Amino acid sequence: MSLTLFHQHVLEDHLSGFEAKANPNHLAAIRRPAIFSVLAHRGHEVFVKSGLASIEGVQVRDCAPGEWLVVSTGLGAVVMENTLAEIAGASVIDQSDGRALLRIHGPNVRRILAKCVAVDLHPDGFAVGTSTNMLCCHVAVNLARSGGDTFEIVVPRSFCGSVFEEIMEMGREFALTAAFADS
Repeated sequence: MSLTLFHQHVLEDHLSGFEAKANPNHLAAIRRPAIFSVLAHRGHEVFVKSGLASIEGVQVRDCAPGEWLVVSTGLGAVVMENTLAEIAGASVIDQSDGRALLRIHGPNVRRILAKCVAVDLHPDGFAVGTSTNMLCCHVAVNLARSGGDTFEIVVPRSFCGSVFEEIMEMGREFALTAAFADS
């Protein structure tokens, strides 16, 4: 007897029925991102950070001093794990199955997120490439600004449904739509 396993995204049931064309304000759930926690050993922070910066196809997100999330939508978890394992002075933990990645974009994205986070998201204070851990909809997440009107949220899998529903409610007045990302 063989056992066949398949991956089901945590938002599969939440997004059924949201197949309509995306509006300018849109929330996308990313399927199967590779997400790793990287912790630098004491005294290796600079070396680890420069090693992470040299990896192509990943986004490095600040979490705390000497701690980062490394996210990729193109590289698989196995490839990332092997690449990250080559960085001396770092401990690497695969978080891919325990976290979900949401991308929200549009002309009103900062107004929508302002209802969910207690951080000033003005471009002067939270520039493109900036990331940090914070509360979003009362859940600890990592928020990153990945474009002018684009933010990405790494959320624990077990809280993803409630964060999704809360953001959709906060975006209702801006006709926020949602779907799985194409890529």
